[in-house]
Amino acid sequence: MTSFRALRSDFLAYGTGYLLSLALTLGAFSVAYYRLAAPEVSLAVILVLGFVQIIVHMRCFLHLSWQRSAQSDLMLVLFSTLIIALMVGGTLIIFFNLRMRMM
Repeated sequence: MTSFRALRSDFLAYGTGYLLSLALTLGAFSVAYYRLAAPEVSLAVILVLGFVQIIVHMRCFLHLSWQRSAQSDLMLVLFSTLIIALMVGGTLIIFFNLRMRMM
């Protein structure tokens, strides 16, 4: 009986994550496609929806939580995010520096 409850709990988490991700994606797409607001407001709305979608993915699909037992998983994800941000940031700095030198 315990495995049935665990399977049901996982199915519920994946279903909820899928529906939330779909709604957030459609919301961001509609703001951009139908131009529902000024460009600055649209950018802010899309960034907020993207951040919320990252949280939904981490919670529903990666099953990360703030519990004590899951902190090592959370630290691994945060460290990976930091490394990727440093790599992307360094690449952008190099590209903008090269762009300025080419002008």
